[in-house]
Amino acid sequence: MDGTEKRDAGRPGLGETELRILALERRGFLSPGAKERAVREELGLSPVRYFQLLNALLDDARAVEADPVTVNRLRRVREARRSER
Repeated sequence: MDGTEKRDAGRPGLGETELRILALERRGFLSPGAKERAVREELGLSPVRYFQLLNALLDDARAVEADPVTVNRLRRVREARRSER
């Protein structure tokens, strides 16, 4: 059993906030400022907290089940950024 399975034990599905984060990530934004505004206004989160939750969500098997296209795209982007460092 890996860490993801252990963390997911007893949790049947994603919560409302997690689903709303994935929905926000499916949208296109013309600028980072527009996305930051949407995060604050629609989710009531600071951008820092949003990205903390998003990164944790990308490692959650339930997120892949809920929205595989978005999660896999974001994982590729994250991995590309890590490779650049």
